[in-house]
Amino acid sequence: MRTPLVAANWKMNGSREFAEHFFSDLNLEGVTSDVVICPPFPYLFQVAEAAKKNGGFSLGAQDLSQESSGAFTGEVSASMLLDWNSRYVIVGHSERRSLYGESSELVAEKFVAAQMAGLTPILCVGETLEEREQEQTLQVIAAQLQAVADLIEPTVWKQSVVAYEPVWAIGTGKTATPDEAQAVHAFIRTQLADSGPEVQILYGGSVKSANAGSLFAQADIDGALVGGASLDASEFAEICRAAV
Repeated sequence: MRTPLVAANWKMNGSREFAEHFFSDLNLEGVTSDVVICPPFPYLFQVAEAAKKNGGFSLGAQDLSQESSGAFTGEVSASMLLDWNSRYVIVGHSERRSLYGESSELVAEKFVAAQMAGLTPILCVGETLEEREQEQTLQVIAAQLQAVADLIEPTVWKQSVVAYEPVWAIGTGKTATPDEAQAVHAFIRTQLADSGPEVQILYGGSVKSANAGSLFAQADIDGALVGGASLDASEFAEICRAAV
């Protein structure tokens, strides 16, 4: 039985004051899912302290370097994230792929760096609107997963999380229907070899409390990677409560 997981991706939003108010307003009573908060790098310590005080959630980061150390100005390594008690890290978010040119091969290297250091990578995969309209969704996702599979043993998938985020649905207010999302999640699970039944596969793409329940009711949707809605503590908590 897979435990549901809901992860908040604050992206480049927030401030010290925002984080203080967020955690004073966050009520996770009745939540049975795993909960992860992924703030911008400068607020990792603050969120780590909130996790110690409040409990109920784990700390994650939004990215990491594939390198362990060295002359890489502006980069953050897996060991640095571990210093702040991070347990998870997002790799291959569509914004990293599209805005910063991260290839599937680079994403795979980051996945391996995270996993080898003891972090749980949240691997993001998904298609653009153009790729969807050309009926290339499954081919695109298969290639993104294969780049990682080429570098790991199949059992390593069990120490990871996969998030399906259709690029056309991120921040647009559009959401794949539950049936559409389920079909892709089921396909992803088949691509993870024998590890598939044990891997948490999340949906990301304009998830809100209003649609979370219908998404989470699908057999292969184990939770969500939440963007904009995760900036509202009450809304985010309602999404978490829907994951049972």
